[in-house]
Amino acid sequence: MLKYYKTFFLFLFLANSISAQQRDLKLLRGKVVSNTYDLGGINVVNTRDDSFVLTLQNGFFQIKAAVGDTLVFSAVQFKGIKVKLKQSDFDRDVFEVKLQVQVTELDEVVIDENKISAVSLGIVSKNQKKYTPAERKLYTATTGSGLVSFDAILNAISGRTTMLKKELVLEKNGIVMQKITNWFEDSYFIEKLKIPADYVNGFKYFIVDDKSLVDAVNARNKTLTTFVMGNLAEKYIKLLNEK
Repeated sequence: MLKYYKTFFLFLFLANSISAQQRDLKLLRGKVVSNTYDLGGINVVNTRDDSFVLTLQNGFFQIKAAVGDTLVFSAVQFKGIKVKLKQSDFDRDVFEVKLQVQVTELDEVVIDENKISAVSLGIVSKNQKKYTPAERKLYTATTGSGLVSFDAILNAISGRTTMLKKELVLEKNGIVMQKITNWFEDSYFIEKLKIPADYVNGFKYFIVDDKSLVDAVNARNKTLTTFVMGNLAEKYIKLLNEK
C-alpha cells in the first residue's frame, strides 16, 4: 500500500512539473536577418524539447519557448549560433537574430587579362537590363527563354510564380528599409516620432508596405519621406495602444 502511495505522489509531482513548464511557454515571434535575401528554410530548434520550425522566405518564424530556453539557428549557408532567451526578447515586437553567411575559401584562380563577358561575346546587348536576384528568378519562371514556355505554365499552376512575386516584393521592401535606416538613426524614431525603442524595427517593417512611403524613398525625397513617416507613426502608435 505504501509503495502505491509513493508511486501516486511521484506521478502527481511529475505531472505538476510538466504542467508548470508548459504554462511558461509563450509564442515567440522572430526574424532572421542577414546580408542576403535567401532567408527561407533555416532551422530554429528549441533545445528544451527539441521542437523546431523553419523560417519563411523573408526570415520570419514563430516558436513556443520560455525565458531561459536556448534556440539554435542553423543552415548550410550560415554559421550556426545559439541564443539564450531573455525576458526582453519576448517583450519586443519582433525578436531579431543576425546570422553570418558561411564563406568557403577557394583556391586562387588566375584570370587572363583579356576581359571576356557576355557583352564582348555578343550573347547579350550592351544596354540589356540588369536584374536583381529576385527579378531574375521571376523573369525566368514566367518567360523561360523569352517565349511562353512549358515551365512558365507549370510554374503558374504550381504557385511558384506567386511565391517569386512575393519574394520580389520582399526584396524591394528590404532595399527601401535599408535606405530608411541609412537616412534616419534610431534616435529619430524614438525622440521625434515617439516610437518605443523596442518597436523601432517593427515600425520599419510596417511602413515599407505603404506605397506613398516607398514612392517617396525611391524618388530620394527625404522631406516627403519624413512627412509620410510622421503620419504612419501616428497610425502605428494607435495600433500599439490597442494591443
